[in-house]
Formats: sequence, structure tokens, C-alpha cells
Amino acid sequence: MVSKNQIKLIKSLDQKKARQQNGLFIVEGIKGISEFLKSDYILKNLFTTKSIFEAPTALTTEISEAELKKISGLKNPNTALAIFEIPKQKVSHEKGLIVALDAVRDPGNLGTIIRLCDWYGIKDLVCSINTVDCYNAKVVQATMGSLTRVNIQYLDLQEYLDTNKTVVFGTFLAGENIYTATLPEEGVIILGNEANGISEAIEAKVTRKITIPQFGTTKATESLNVANATAILLSEFRRRVY
Repeated sequence: MVSKNQIKLIKSLDQKKARQQNGLFIVEGIKGISEFLKSDYILKNLFTTKSIFEAPTALTTEISEAELKKISGLKNPNTALAIFEIPKQKVSHEKGLIVALDAVRDPGNLGTIIRLCDWYGIKDLVCSINTVDCYNAKVVQATMGSLTRVNIQYLDLQEYLDTNKTVVFGTFLAGENIYTATLPEEGVIILGNEANGISEAIEAKVTRKITIPQFGTTKATESLNVANATAILLSEFRRRVY
């Protein structure tokens, strides 16, 4: 059974402020929870309608489907909800290819970008302070467990780029054609806000501007979705290496 205090805590974790104050976040569904249980993340509580997880009994509470619906943030809850501790932020590796986000606000986009980083072997994702929280429940859900394998760091992006010693790529409508440009194995790829792109302050730190050319005859589409753009860029960078 889920207590009133537990329900109150779970509901509060919808808010970034509460997540930061408690140092906790929510994971829902069999796939996501299983991935986090296999990782270094520390489990606080597990609420499940089925005994299918390898988790400490003391931290596991079997509940009914009706109770799961009360605490879930999903329209169609999937078997379980878990609370994990937010780990201390780790410093980036500063080697290899790094993705940096400048004020990306949509949870779905961030979740997809994290999955793409995992898929293409990007170990570090650097986020500006005003990028959406990676422990937002919608972001966590969209990552499908990839959050456990990508190191995410929130920081002052301008200061980070000032200390960066590798080439800094920025994605713009006008720039080098990504399909014909010479691309290195190391560097930082910056992707900007969904509506406004890369800010002027961050643009000033860019050393190479790149673009994904548009092939449509009308060229009526103003821009690509930031997650779609990330997929194309990482595919091109990795293709040159292998």
C-alpha cells in the first residue's frame, strides 16, 4: 500500500524544485526501471503491481493497479513506478565528441537526444543551465534507460566553451555542408533552442558553422526539429570515423 506521505512526495517530484530539494526523481515502466536497477543509480523506493524486478525487498512495495494509477504521471501506467536518487554531477571527459545544448526546452527532444548520444557512443552531453532538466519525468521516459549511460552536465555554457581546447561546431542555416565538410573525431557540437537556435553569446564561441542542406524544391520548411538534426549530425560525424 502507498501511504499518503509517499503519494505527496511522488506528486511533488513533478516539479524541478522538489526534485532538487529531495535529490530524487521518478522512473516509470518495466524497461526504464530495469535499466536503472542495472546501473549505478541508487534506488529509494519501488512500487510495482508484479514481482518481476531484482530489487531489495525492503525497498519494494507491491501495489494494486488502482494505486499505481493514483501515483503515475502516465495516461496508461505500465506495471511499476520507482524513485531513484539524483547522483552528484560528474565532470565531462573532455575528449572525443561532445554534444552541447543551448537552451533546449522540450522534454521529448532532450530525451531523444540522450538516446541518440547513447546510440552513437557520445559519452558526454553538456547542457546550458536553462536547458530542460534531464530528471524531468517526460525526459526520463523518452530516454528509455539511456540516461544511465550518458554523462550529463549542467553548467555555464559560455564559460565551458572558453576553456574548451577543441573545435566548436555550431549548427546554422548558413554554414559548411555537413555532407561534404571534413569532420574530426574530437570536438563540441552545439545545438540551439527549438525556436531561436543558438544564442548570440554562444555563437561568438563557435569556430566552425555547419548546416544540413535542404533539398526540398520549395524550401518552405524553416528548420529541422533539434532532435532530428542531432541524429543527422551524429550519423555524419560517426560515418567518417568507421
